[in-house]
Amino acid sequence: MDGEADRISEVRASGSLLQIQWKTCPAPSAPQKTRHIESVMREEQIQSVAFRNAELESERLRIFGVIGFFAIFMLITVVRVFVIRTASGTASWRSLLLAVVVIGYELWMLSKVQCALRASATFSRRLWVLNTIVETSIPAFAIAFLTSSQIDISYRPLASPAVLVFFVFIVLSTLRLSPWIGVLSGVVASCSYLCAAVYLGWRLPVAGTAAQVTQSGVSLNAITLLIGGIVAGVVAREIRKHVRAALREAETRQKLEVVRHDLQIARSIQQSLLPQATPHIAGFEIAGWNHPADDTGGDYFDWKTLADGRVIVSLADVSGHGIGPALLASLCHAYARSSFSTEPDLPQALERINQELGADLPSGRFVTFVAAVCCPRCSDVEMLSAGHGPLFIYSHPEDRFKELNAHALPFGILPSFHSDPPVRVQLHSGDLVVLATDGFFEWENDQGEQFGLLRMEESIRSSRDSPPAEIITRLYETVNAFSRGTKQQDDLTAVIIKRL
Repeated sequence: MDGEADRISEVRASGSLLQIQWKTCPAPSAPQKTRHIESVMREEQIQSVAFRNAELESERLRIFGVIGFFAIFMLITVVRVFVIRTASGTASWRSLLLAVVVIGYELWMLSKVQCALRASATFSRRLWVLNTIVETSIPAFAIAFLTSSQIDISYRPLASPAVLVFFVFIVLSTLRLSPWIGVLSGVVASCSYLCAAVYLGWRLPVAGTAAQVTQSGVSLNAITLLIGGIVAGVVAREIRKHVRAALREAETRQKLEVVRHDLQIARSIQQSLLPQATPHIAGFEIAGWNHPADDTGGDYFDWKTLADGRVIVSLADVSGHGIGPALLASLCHAYARSSFSTEPDLPQALERINQELGADLPSGRFVTFVAAVCCPRCSDVEMLSAGHGPLFIYSHPEDRFKELNAHALPFGILPSFHSDPPVRVQLHSGDLVVLATDGFFEWENDQGEQFGLLRMEESIRSSRDSPPAEIITRLYETVNAFSRGTKQQDDLTAVIIKRL
């Protein structure tokens, strides 16, 4: 259905899999479409500026090519006249003079291009067309007026070396990255060549009469020049496509570098929000750890020491992972800290977090959350879970795990928060409370097999006598070895509370 997409979100609650389905996701609103169009227009504008600069750079290279060609021509002419003396006469001097004029004209064009580059301005298309006509007509002028008088006048359109100069201008026209400029150079070359031939006495063959060699040769040259211009246009079009693709790739790389840099900053900020030191509370040892799947993630853990000495440990998991869930996790972190400072008990605190966070969560997003309260010199821990489960309780004397289910729906599902009463767990020496996100036990190996709850419990059991930080480290090493190199698909976050 146009403009709509089905979404299914899964939440663990009360020991069963609760399926919540949003059937429709509305199409973007008019302001969103407007912003999208404006974004596309800005991107096209950026690309046009980059391509305009590429055109000017290419035009500068073309001018250097023309200047280089005529400079070499002048050098060869000087050597022929003054060194080996194989050429002489007024034609050679006129050719040198024409070369000097062409170089001067090209230097003037070069200054125009340089000014346009420095000012990031557009180059006049009219000047470009006029320049193409003038340049491509130069060889015709040389054929008509500068060809050696020793060549018979009827053969000058064929025997003049200036005919080859047409192709120099046609080939270099491809550097203007404009197909129609290439075709224009071929048309001007063909027409100006015929005009020079007519000036020298050439006439079109008449039907029924024997055509002279010069008549058919000139016609063939004119057609060849026209075809050369068409080929130059085709080549210019392909070069233009490759230049645009290269510019687009360069711009994409630049944008990706900016995004990567921003993500690194966002990661450092998010990591700085995590606790930097473990809490000190008599009778307990607490440790937490977080490893996002991307540069940023939607998981976080936190602890806060209240005025009466109690420590509230919390863990949250925003649906999805990446920059969006990371922003929502930061909001949840702020709301939770504020609520725990003002609300006297867990149900009221989580009710307030749900109200504040629910107003900011977009459609289809939710947050699972669990809080545990540790009291100094107390043997029990009070816990309340909003959609986060299972919660693991390890009994050291009995050497067994107990799994607790969630007590309420996740944040953002309903406007009001309804939960079962918080649960109080009596802990003995060595007992553990393990709060972990599903990224651990849902991580699959290369065979598509999940790590699972049993392997997770076994890993914790094998290091139960170690400090909580070492237990988490051992758990991560075990699940990472089990994955056999498969990519981490979900954020990993764990908090372990150990009774001393």
